[in-house]
Amino acid sequence: MFRKSIVSFFVVSIFALAGSVSGLAQNAPVSGTVEMNQPDGKRIPVEGALVEVYRTDIKASAPSAKTNKRGEFNFAGLQLGWTFILSVSAPGGRPTFLPNVKAGQERLLIIMDPGDGTRIGEEEVRAAAEAAKAGPTKNTDDAKKAQAEYEAKKKEIEEKNKKAEATNVIVTAALKAGNEAFAAKNYDLAVAKYEEGIAADPEYLGSAPIFYNNRGVVLRTRGVDAYNSGIKTTDVSEKVNLFGKARKDFADACTGYVTVWNLMKNAPAAEIQDKTNFEANKMGTLRGAVETFQMAVRTEQVDPSVIDAAKVLIPEFLSAEPDAAKKAAANMAFADLYRVTGDSENAIAAYKAILDNSPENPDALAGAGLSLVNLGYINNDKTKLQEGSNYLQKFVGLAGDHKYKADAVALIETLKKEQNVTPQKMTTPAKKKP
Repeated sequence: MFRKSIVSFFVVSIFALAGSVSGLAQNAPVSGTVEMNQPDGKRIPVEGALVEVYRTDIKASAPSAKTNKRGEFNFAGLQLGWTFILSVSAPGGRPTFLPNVKAGQERLLIIMDPGDGTRIGEEEVRAAAEAAKAGPTKNTDDAKKAQAEYEAKKKEIEEKNKKAEATNVIVTAALKAGNEAFAAKNYDLAVAKYEEGIAADPEYLGSAPIFYNNRGVVLRTRGVDAYNSGIKTTDVSEKVNLFGKARKDFADACTGYVTVWNLMKNAPAAEIQDKTNFEANKMGTLRGAVETFQMAVRTEQVDPSVIDAAKVLIPEFLSAEPDAAKKAAANMAFADLYRVTGDSENAIAAYKAILDNSPENPDALAGAGLSLVNLGYINNDKTKLQEGSNYLQKFVGLAGDHKYKADAVALIETLKKEQNVTPQKMTTPAKKKP
C-alpha cells in the first residue's frame, strides 16, 4: 500500500508531450546488380559499371553510381512517384538500359552483353527507350532493333524480378500511405501501413529498418495522445483504458526496435548495400528506442517488455552514441524504468552507478532515496529507510525548484513521525575518473 503511495509522488501530468518527432522517410532506395553474359552461357557480376539515372517525365538526371565487386549498385533515396531510366555502361560491355524504374524498386537485375565499353549519352538513351516503348509501330530499323533487344532482356529478367517487383510495389505504396497518414495524424492507419511494409519483406535491410523505425515513432506518438486523453478524462474506467493503450503502444514500439536491431546487428556484410544509410538506420533505431523509454517513464506506463528492451538496447546505445549528455539521459531512463515498475533493488544499483560519476545529480539522488525508502517499507528494514532518508535530505539541499522537492520534504517528515528516522548528513565521495 505504501509502495503505491510513494510511487505516486512522482506522477507528472503531461498534456503536450508529442511535440516534435523524428522525420519520416519521403524517398525510397533503388538498387540492383549488373551481370554480363559469357561465351559459356554463364553470367558474371560486372565491377565498375556506370549506372546513370534519368527521369522520364522531364529532362533531368540524378547522381550516377558505380557497381562494386559483386556488381551491385545502390541509390539511397530517389523521390517517390517519379519514373526513371537506368543507363548502364562498362569496360568490355555493350551499353544497355532499363526503363520504367520507380523509387522503391530494389534487387533489380540488369544484364549486359560483351562489347567495346561504349557509353551512350542521355539523348540516345531516351530515344532508344521511346523506340522500345513504341515497338513495331515505328518503321525504322533502329526502333525494331531496340525493341527486339528490350524484349529479349525483359523476358530473361522478368521471372527473377517478379517477386521483387511485387514486393517493391507493396513497400513503396505502404511507405507513401503510412507517411501521409502520419502527417494527417491518422495514427491507426499509419501503423497498419507500416506493418504492411514490414510484412512484405520483414528481413530485407533496404526497407525493414525504415518501416520499424517509422512505426516506432507513430506508436510512441499515439501512446502519448492516449495518455494525455487519460489525464484529462474524469471517467475512471476510460482513464484505465486509455492508460492501458498508452502502455501497450510503448511496449509494441520497444519490441519492434529490438526486432529490427537484432536484424541489423546480425546482418551479413554482403547484404549491406549502402553502409552510410545502414548505420544511420541503426542509430535511428537506438535513439527511437531511448526516446520511447523516456516517454514510458514520464507517463509511468511501463510494461515489463519495455524493461526487457531497455536491457538489450541501452547498452548498445551507450556504446554507439557519442554525446555524453544523451548517454547520461539514457542511464537515467534505465534507472527510472526500474523505479517505476517497483524493482527497487535494480533501481538503487542503477542510481548509485550514476551517483558514482555525478554525486550531486538531483534526479539520481531523488530516485535512489525513493527506491531505498520503498524497499525499506516492503522489507521492514530500518537501515534502508535511514539510507533513503539521507539521500532524500541531500536531494532537498540541492533541489532548488525541482519538481519533486515538495514531495521529498513531505516524505522525510513522514519518516520522522512514523519511523523515528531522521536524516543524517551524507559525505560526498570524490567523483570517479572516467
